[in-house]
Amino acid sequence: MYTSTTMKGAVDDIDLVIKTLEKSGFSRDRFYIHCDAALFGIMLPFLKAAPKIISFKKPIGSVSVSGHKFLGCPIPCGVVITRSEYMNASSRDVEIIGSRDTTITGSRCGHAPIFLWYAIKKKGSIGIQNEVENCIANARYLHNRLSDAGIGAMLNEHSNIVVFERPLDHEFSSRWNLACQGNIAHVVVMQHVTIQMLDSFVTEFLHKRSFSRFQDYGSFQPLCIAEKVSIANCSCSMHNLYHDCAC
Repeated sequence: MYTSTTMKGAVDDIDLVIKTLEKSGFSRDRFYIHCDAALFGIMLPFLKAAPKIISFKKPIGSVSVSGHKFLGCPIPCGVVITRSEYMNASSRDVEIIGSRDTTITGSRCGHAPIFLWYAIKKKGSIGIQNEVENCIANARYLHNRLSDAGIGAMLNEHSNIVVFERPLDHEFSSRWNLACQGNIAHVVVMQHVTIQMLDSFVTEFLHKRSFSRFQDYGSFQPLCIAEKVSIANCSCSMHNLYHDCAC
């Protein structure tokens, strides 16, 4: 199983997953949990409000973290941490290097760990924490700006991924390099993203919306994204009416 979803930036409740498995009669030797923490694995430990979601004190089997995402290593790389019992089962003695090979692919490239070490040492714990907190604060800012502008948007807790209704202007989506899926798109708010960039994004988004409304002679309607992000986060005409009634 995975601890995060790429498009929506959600973090699974591992405790609930484990509780459900055990309640269903599965003993700990009958399930294996892998935590795909490619991005959030670096971020969550530095968020004071975030609980200890990923911990080997829980019956998880392994965790993977990317070095090229939040840390910004120049080549794709990552670290997989697993229990010694699984590592010993998959590793092998390699005569030519005089030691055990514990890598997944048998590769012994030395560049990736050097880049990882350098990135961590250069930033330091305080530096990483400041970057994490800034990304989360900017993500919340973007979510609030979109919501206040009447654009359906969602931001999961402890996440820097803002999900919103897909822009209908393909040129706009391409220029901002938006990741789109069905009726939704998302922005991953990383270290380089500034408040000024977010303001420009929202302003242009609204301008493109207004232009579409003008072209359609007032018939433009926001896309419904309730199925993807729930009614509470959708701003289409039907669910706007629902919100008004609920209030």
